[in-house]
Amino acid sequence: MDAAGAKAGGRIGVLLPYPFPGPLDYALPAGLAAPPGMLVRVRLRGREVTGAVWEGAPDAHLPPARLLPVLAALDLPPLPAALRRFIDWVAAYTLTPPGEVLAMAIRAAGPVRREAGFAVPPPDHPGPTLSADQEAAAAALRARAATRRFSTTLLEGVTGSGKTEVYFEAIAACLRAGRQALVLLPEIALSAQFLARFQARFGVAPALWHSDLPGGLRRRTWRAVARGAAPVVVGARSALFLPLPDPGLIVVDEEHEQSYKQEEGVIYHARDMAVVRARLADAACVLVSGTPSLESVVNAQSGRYARLHLPARHGGASLPAVAAIDLREDPPPRGRFLSPPLVAAVAQTLAGGEQAMLFLNRRGYAPLTLCRRCGHRFQCPNCIAWLVEHRARAVLLCHHCGHTIARPETCPACGGADTLAAVGPGVERITEEAAALFPEARRLVMASDTLAARGAAEAAVTAILERRIDLVIGTQIVAKGWHFPHLTLVGVVDADLGLAGGDLRAGERSLQLLHQVGGRAGRAAAAGRVLLQSYAPEHPVIAALIGGDLAGFLAAEAAQRRPGHWPPFGRLAALIVSANTTEAADRAATALGRSAPRGPGVTTLGPAPAPFALLRGRHRRRLLLKTRRDIAPQPLVRAWLAATALPRGVRVDVDIDPVSFL
Repeated sequence: MDAAGAKAGGRIGVLLPYPFPGPLDYALPAGLAAPPGMLVRVRLRGREVTGAVWEGAPDAHLPPARLLPVLAALDLPPLPAALRRFIDWVAAYTLTPPGEVLAMAIRAAGPVRREAGFAVPPPDHPGPTLSADQEAAAAALRARAATRRFSTTLLEGVTGSGKTEVYFEAIAACLRAGRQALVLLPEIALSAQFLARFQARFGVAPALWHSDLPGGLRRRTWRAVARGAAPVVVGARSALFLPLPDPGLIVVDEEHEQSYKQEEGVIYHARDMAVVRARLADAACVLVSGTPSLESVVNAQSGRYARLHLPARHGGASLPAVAAIDLREDPPPRGRFLSPPLVAAVAQTLAGGEQAMLFLNRRGYAPLTLCRRCGHRFQCPNCIAWLVEHRARAVLLCHHCGHTIARPETCPACGGADTLAAVGPGVERITEEAAALFPEARRLVMASDTLAARGAAEAAVTAILERRIDLVIGTQIVAKGWHFPHLTLVGVVDADLGLAGGDLRAGERSLQLLHQVGGRAGRAAAAGRVLLQSYAPEHPVIAALIGGDLAGFLAAEAAQRRPGHWPPFGRLAALIVSANTTEAADRAATALGRSAPRGPGVTTLGPAPAPFALLRGRHRRRLLLKTRRDIAPQPLVRAWLAATALPRGVRVDVDIDPVSFL
């Protein structure tokens, strides 16, 4: 179908938001125009659904009498051509039916209402004075955002260096060029502080896009974006699929964050897809991080990406001093988790009228509950995972499937009373310990479950900024870009958590997380400190954090991965086989193993039980296809699946470029 669409009375292809391999043919009634991208209503199996008119030649051999008619065209602008190409590209790259990708783009589409759009941020609204380093980086980004030419830039800078203010200048240049800007954030809770900074710079708020928006506001925002009435959109990874008519800039803030990877449904990495989205739209893409991913660093070193660096904190602030507390020499008292040196440092910080933070990347009160008499451990019946105690709610909860039971009074295995023990700490337990140690301190817990309510994150940030909080206790959510100028001490309760295991990126991710959380300290005039409690302070990750040698750590990581063609020097595709029984999962995985691709530069690992061999009631096995960088895994996987007969009830999920190996 050409750009003008089919003629009235002809036939057209309509892509529907379901797992069909391509568009379905429909008859176009006389008098109805249907250019490519137009959203239309059609019948499918007796019900009305919304789809999009799609490129591609209809099936001329299908008799006209068998075609159902298009019922109506929605009074909405057609999906832009660049977005349609993006949907097809994502579908081909991830081996997903294109309709499932389309579903992410039109889920919020609805009848058009003539409501007002979002205010246009004035690009020349006075902003802060930039340092010389910031101005040099901003000038480079302004130039790239002002031209209708694809580029990707890695904007790297130490925590607190003012990277946000620099890419705000790129947004201003994009607006001057009459195009739209999209900013992706890894955590919706961050939007509260980000919006305040955006409004201070531009005088108005941007459009916001994420899954927690009320349905009516989501539909209004989608329509405004489609009409070009939302000049700047700030959102989660799904914002990539909004129908921006002419995007000129896409910013991925905290580009290293694993939360940009969608692990279910359409499995994609928003950082990588943002680069593709920008390329298809002739736009500039900016990847922003204080701890960039090895993938982005290697792309910058090879010349695929431009690279800008901010080496110092803004406004004269200094980076925090980092030190380890060797728990072999200074262990906490029995039954406690905070060592004497850390307790003393918190007490000193609070006595000086400053704020402190305790970080532990583990929600709840305790990760395991067991019986001291018989050894029974409380495990999820649907997953290979322990039930986590949440004492405030008096429940044991599976963090993977949501299975919940009331906290028992007796052991279900031996009937013992008062024999159940909480093993290990979560943030609730650290909060309990902190309350006993610092009873006068005003405490706040920041975790995904405590900040889930609408407005909770904004209220927490306001309380910290207004100094109504003395001690913040948090999980990984506290590591994501917050600016708390009066916080001068960060204590990491368990710096070893995440270092072990067979995950390819375990060390890299731990370094990024701990460096980012440490970067919350000392971001204003007062100097900051970071204390890492560890049983292995000699570990390369801990040593790199103490020495401030992140570049050296990444260079060592690259040297380890390069010889074996591990990412980013090779390609991976994971096949996750799942079934209702162990036997069915094993049979299917064995059959896939027999027919696995082989050849020069191609290796298949497995099958083997997944680390979570039982998840949400399904038994799981994994196979991993590894190829050289110049060999695309998609054709191999497509042929592999086509050549393997699988039993009914078995599902195979394909993850191209996996970042998690669970």
